[in-house]
Amino acid sequence: MSRFFSWLTMLMLLCMVSFAQSKQITGKVTDAKDGSPLPGVTVKTKGAAGGTITAADGAFKLSVPGNVNTLVFTFVGYADQEVSIAGKSSITVALSAGNKDISEIVVVGYGTQLKREVTGSIAKINAKEIEDVPVPSFESAIQGKAAGVVIESGSGRLGQGLKVRVRGTSSISASNQPLYIVDGMPVESSLQTDDDNEITNPLTDINPNDIESVEVLKDAAATAIYGARASNGVVLVTTKKGKLNQRTVFNLDVNTGWATPTMKRGFLNAKQYVELIEEAAVNDGKTDFRNHDTGYGSEPEAIAAYKKSYESDILDNYSLGTDWRNGAVNTNWENEVYRHPARSNQINLSATGGSEKTRFFVSGFYSSQEAIVINNKFTRYGARLSLDHAATDKLNVGINLSVNRSQLDRISQDNEFSSPSQLVAQIPISPIIDPNTGKLNSKTLYDNGLFDAQYDSDKQISFRTLGNVYATYNFLPWLNFRSELGADILNMNEDYFKSKLSLDGAGIGKGQSINAQSVSLNTNNFFTITPSLGSRHKLSMVLGTSYLQNENRNNITQGESYPSDAVKNLSGATAITTGIGKNFRYTFLSYFFRANYAYNEKYLASFSIRTDGSSRFGPNNRYGVFPAGSLGWVISQEDFLKESKAISLLKLRASAGLTGNAEIGEGRFLSLYKITNYPDLPGFQPSQLANPDLRWEKTFQADVGLEFGFLENRISGEVDVYKKNTSDLLLDVNIPLTTGYGIITQNLGKMENKGIEFSLNTRNLEGEFKWTTSFNIGFNKNKITNLQGQVIKSGSQRAVEGQSIGTFYMPRFIGADKETGDALYMDSTGKPTNNINRAPEVVVGSSNPDFTGGFTNNFSYKGFDLSVFFTFVHGNKIFNSAGTFQTAGFGNGYDNQTLDILNRWQKPGDITDVPRVSITYPTGYQTSSRYIYNGSYIRLKNVTLSYNLPKRIIEKLKIQGIKVYAAGYNLWTKTDYISDPEVSTTPLAGSSNTTRNISSGVDRYTIPQAKTYVVGLNVRF
Repeated sequence: MSRFFSWLTMLMLLCMVSFAQSKQITGKVTDAKDGSPLPGVTVKTKGAAGGTITAADGAFKLSVPGNVNTLVFTFVGYADQEVSIAGKSSITVALSAGNKDISEIVVVGYGTQLKREVTGSIAKINAKEIEDVPVPSFESAIQGKAAGVVIESGSGRLGQGLKVRVRGTSSISASNQPLYIVDGMPVESSLQTDDDNEITNPLTDINPNDIESVEVLKDAAATAIYGARASNGVVLVTTKKGKLNQRTVFNLDVNTGWATPTMKRGFLNAKQYVELIEEAAVNDGKTDFRNHDTGYGSEPEAIAAYKKSYESDILDNYSLGTDWRNGAVNTNWENEVYRHPARSNQINLSATGGSEKTRFFVSGFYSSQEAIVINNKFTRYGARLSLDHAATDKLNVGINLSVNRSQLDRISQDNEFSSPSQLVAQIPISPIIDPNTGKLNSKTLYDNGLFDAQYDSDKQISFRTLGNVYATYNFLPWLNFRSELGADILNMNEDYFKSKLSLDGAGIGKGQSINAQSVSLNTNNFFTITPSLGSRHKLSMVLGTSYLQNENRNNITQGESYPSDAVKNLSGATAITTGIGKNFRYTFLSYFFRANYAYNEKYLASFSIRTDGSSRFGPNNRYGVFPAGSLGWVISQEDFLKESKAISLLKLRASAGLTGNAEIGEGRFLSLYKITNYPDLPGFQPSQLANPDLRWEKTFQADVGLEFGFLENRISGEVDVYKKNTSDLLLDVNIPLTTGYGIITQNLGKMENKGIEFSLNTRNLEGEFKWTTSFNIGFNKNKITNLQGQVIKSGSQRAVEGQSIGTFYMPRFIGADKETGDALYMDSTGKPTNNINRAPEVVVGSSNPDFTGGFTNNFSYKGFDLSVFFTFVHGNKIFNSAGTFQTAGFGNGYDNQTLDILNRWQKPGDITDVPRVSITYPTGYQTSSRYIYNGSYIRLKNVTLSYNLPKRIIEKLKIQGIKVYAAGYNLWTKTDYISDPEVSTTPLAGSSNTTRNISSGVDRYTIPQAKTYVVGLNVRF
């Protein structure tokens, strides 16, 4: 027994000695620049074994031997730092940035990660690339900045909806727009507008100058954490936040600009127009005589008769008594479409700062921007607040809140004569002012859209409140819980008035009022777990739940018969003709989990899974499960490359996973009825067949990527190869009309997207003169692989098996007959024919580009900075739908013609692809590949030159900085298209998703992009 106690006593003494020789060190690691916590920093004891890594809040706890007096802190992208711990039990360490190219922090779903450790495909766009760009919404500002992200702005109108595609189009009848998340809150990006006008863009309520970064999640590993809404990619918007331990800094930015069209089409002047009318008379007279149609005695007699008729019916009639023979009137109607120039003004004021426990960012802005097209204007103002406070050592609370008001002065859609864009159809011998009345000419070829521009109005006013409150509680250094509650409240009022004097007013006056409200509520609650597993192992996990609900109300009232223009709201209408009310509601309930693991900073793995339930699907398939996994290998960390001076980073990654699409609207699985509005006979009428088995549209995506950096990352970039297979397409399937219905929504069909993305960044010169280059390019090929024989049409475009969505089907035009000037087409046997009815509709091109991209060169010398940014698109086709009128040689009316008509056939032997002009015997005016053009282009998108005043001047002024800058946008374009190639007539808001997805690359009197010049001043104080 005594021996036992002796051994026990010795053991206790040894333990006590051992304990006395070690000590516990706690601390926190932050970024020296802004005081933000740094997770994942490696903490090691100098001269002894042992270490740990910092938790999500930068905290660490480490037991160290009693003889160790120094800790070593290392973090990729930051300079290593040794810190003395002699006589200390707690320390705070601030790391300074070293080479941050490979340690950039990127935002991911429900957290952040080091770019080096990310195993998914994510593109990041920083604030500098977004702010001070004269565009209504941030999506336009990121155009061409990220490989595989295609953004179509459509036209030079302001406030219109944009078409955004991440790695191609994945659906036919569901939405293809990505999911937008602002500071963790899913935002409403669907339209709230007039069904009879073009789509507007609710995302214009987000001020681009408030954005800190935009991350585009592209592959399944990055997006699957958002599950059922992630098939089209996810765009994470992070707004600016304050800085800890920083005195308050104010930033004032003021700029003004002016804009003109990038290019005009160019139309005939009065002399050229008259010559073509006379030539048409000659051609028609000859044809009439040759065919013995009227029985003229000679060819000259026939020609003389046609000339007399055309001069009387066209030239005399529309010249209003002016001398058209001597060019008394030569109206350039195209010039009347545009402002000369359009003006813009913008002011942004922000304040940011913080103490040891609190950081804040507050901003306000005002922006007024005229479109290049008359009557179109966009004005907005608002404010944003971001506040984060450490209530205790364990509890952080905060709020992100923005309030905005915007007003969009709208114009009619492109396909209306009342639209300013259709003024170009008027003929140049028609005066703008009627010489007989001194007022606007009401006797033009088509109704004069200048009446609508002068007397009509259409104002859309939106109020939007977007924000969330959050709290984070750190139970342990490696375990925290975050709860977020957010709201997106959008109220829109649109009132239009159509005067009795305008075309749309129809002589009686018409009015409409739309009141729409969208209220989204979202809550996210999740744990972040980052256990300390030693210096070689790094594990982080997220486990949580999310709930989203949206309620949408829309009321439309229409009236007519206004006694005068004095009262323009609906109280002035003597008859209320229409009243429509719509209410929608949807909910999502989700559970998610993600785990990221890194071993020894070189072997990476990630797994995520999300379960989503949605009210949009039937009771038989309400829930879906969406898993994803990925692996990464940082080859440059291997011993055989670790000491390489040439290779800074070489990382191979691969991912695969499943995501969903639920964007089909509400109630598509139900049997629905609509109200019949026959006078005094109210009732119900079946409108939709039920489908209780309706389920998620699924996209399986596989991705392999290689990230690289050479010569201390002076050359860096990445390459991705991907394939997306979408199945169970949510499709509006055609059914026999004998059923009483036209379509039913079913899960039918498959679609494929595959492509390659490449990005490259170089630091070409360093030192006093700096030069950097960024380049990206994305190739994507879309193909519909199975529709079970369905052929879905939208105009001349189709969705059909074996082809890409939006493929153009038309008769193939092969030129003009050199003997007769007739338009020639290819018949079913491959032979020429002048009868278009014998020419089958065939594939003549697709609106989808083969590849897109952009490249930027940045130069810096002393206080000067110059940025030059190009975008490019290649391989897409554009259908000039308006060409069937304005290049048809009078085949579809007397419209003024574009200048390419000057290359027309005029006599036997002429070789040209422009047929003869004719009014009575027209040719080549029907829809065919004659009006299909190559839409490829390269554009100088942005040039910005800025100058920062020298430090000695700044110090005398007792401010932090002054920058003056000048910028130009859309300055130069190289294209084969006859007008601006960055155009596409936007489908009406009331059109289906199917129409919007198939229709693209159609130019119907579309307004070109704006060429804009801006000068500005930025002051920090």
